[in-house]
Amino acid sequence: MRLSPPDIASLERATVEAFAPVELVEIGDWLVPLDTGTIARAKSAVPLHHAVGPEAIPEIEAAFQARGLKAGWRVAEAPGLRRTTAELARKGYQSEQPTLVMVADAHDVAAIAPPFADLLDKPDKAWGEVFAGEGFDAEDGAFRVARLTQAPDALYGAVREGGRTTAVGVVSFGHGWAGIHGMRTSLDRRGAGLASRLIALFGAAALARQVSRVVLQVAEGNRAQALYRRAGFQEAWRYRYWK
Repeated sequence: MRLSPPDIASLERATVEAFAPVELVEIGDWLVPLDTGTIARAKSAVPLHHAVGPEAIPEIEAAFQARGLKAGWRVAEAPGLRRTTAELARKGYQSEQPTLVMVADAHDVAAIAPPFADLLDKPDKAWGEVFAGEGFDAEDGAFRVARLTQAPDALYGAVREGGRTTAVGVVSFGHGWAGIHGMRTSLDRRGAGLASRLIALFGAAALARQVSRVVLQVAEGNRAQALYRRAGFQEAWRYRYWK
């Protein structure tokens, strides 16, 4: 699926803002979140469209350095960005973690399953505890909970089973997009269709706000891609982190 340059810019703004970085600046055609912690999207400079050259790289590096941070980048694999990635490689940055940006119509997302889950204005303690459960990195989970719960406009989904919270996620709103983030299912309940219930819940929440476009990001090779495609998500582009 191809998106226009304004669509790309609005999607990137919505994505970064959902993780509430400590500081967010614009340098040239780049959006530069300045943060610490484990969430790469909250601390990687990203071009606002897919025809951006490397000219701003030194200024962006200086912005990270001035705050005592290591520079990081999130750059799409697009012809108009090849000079930029070539310059990053020349400067010694290494690419890693290929990731898909996937978008869908909210009507298709809402129809994937019955939305039998709780939609919360504010997450409760049990919601956050899923991120620290078996199979997850507790430090990373704690940081994600801290950042996702500071998103400027978000709702929080939770599947409850027998008094226990077994699956959670977030839908954030901004710049005309509904963004799905932080999907987590307890290890012993994976494969039970809980993620599809959350996705449907978030699609319905987007429709309730008259937001028709839904976006999520998933690491290449993640088995969840099959579910996302069933929910109508299509690949818009692929990117890599440069560190």
